[in-house]
Amino acid sequence: MKLLEVHILQTVAPSNLNRDDTGSPKDALFGGFRRARISSQAQKRAVRVAFKDWPLLSEEERAVRTKRLVEELLRRLEDVKEELARRAVENALNALGFGVKEGRTEYLFFLGNRELDALAQQIRENLEALSGEVKGKKKAEVPDELKKALERVLDGGKAVDLALFGRMLADRPELGKDAAAQVAHALSTHKVDREFDFYTAVDDLNPKEETGAGMMGDVEFYSATLYRYAVVDLEKLLENLQGDKELALKGALAFLEAFALTLPSGKQNSFAAHNPPLFVAFRAGEGMPRNLATAFERPIRPREDVPLSRLSAEALMEEWARFDRVYGPLSPEWKGALDLTEAQGDGLPRLGDLNALKEKVAEAVRALLEV
Repeated sequence: MKLLEVHILQTVAPSNLNRDDTGSPKDALFGGFRRARISSQAQKRAVRVAFKDWPLLSEEERAVRTKRLVEELLRRLEDVKEELARRAVENALNALGFGVKEGRTEYLFFLGNRELDALAQQIRENLEALSGEVKGKKKAEVPDELKKALERVLDGGKAVDLALFGRMLADRPELGKDAAAQVAHALSTHKVDREFDFYTAVDDLNPKEETGAGMMGDVEFYSATLYRYAVVDLEKLLENLQGDKELALKGALAFLEAFALTLPSGKQNSFAAHNPPLFVAFRAGEGMPRNLATAFERPIRPREDVPLSRLSAEALMEEWARFDRVYGPLSPEWKGALDLTEAQGDGLPRLGDLNALKEKVAEAVRALLEV
């Protein structure tokens, strides 16, 4: 397997970045101790938002996840009479097995913008065949050849986020895409205890003789040094991007930057926990992936004279070296780290800044994919 791994240590101030159904910050048991946790799904969502907002990828290189496929396709067919276009769009989506009810699909679908453009074009070219009226609960008849043509459009559209995170269609598994990236749940390197912030809000228009709060409540939070891990199967990424090596390189670098510099945005207006990573390391080459969370199976214990982040970085590098001794490094292998913790440890070259890290990763990906 040709892979790119990212290992991050990130200390966040008091925060509630990723909540459960009760509003409490997510956590997990690991090594017998309660740890702070940020879910894999929440981290991937933050990466996808960064792809768009920074921007790291153009619109045509991205996908959308939505139930509003009818609206998206009608927007691309705005020059066609609306009633005719809507009937054709709904018939096309029903033919693909994407059931439409009251203008929405039953499930969220993840489609590349190029796929949406091509699907709209197929509908435009086959308006007559797709414009049959639906009577009762029976779906309009769509010729088999046209169904196949519509299906061929759904090839991933060379959308980088779709290539990285995959697509699962329970009713149409043949149209799915296996994800090239795997993202672990972030865990604190130490045990945590939840804390509570009791707050009150004062009514600005209260008369002076009325005292007390207009409302009160509490919110849970914790602070933590988090270990975050992700791995990208570069060959699967290239396959999902239809062999486009330059786009695979661009996608790998975009993922590296977005994963390193983003977190979910929960309760940020209340906590403003905008804390960049203190340690970002990568490992690229051929071999098997290694999640190094076992470095923290025994929780890191605070010391007055050494920050938790530095103790965590030293434990991580020790585990890295221990696995290399037992199982061997990747072959060939590229590696390096940004380190703001001043951790003690050999074998992991330190790089000066994020651009230097990206250049080193680009060198590795080019060699592995023969770009």
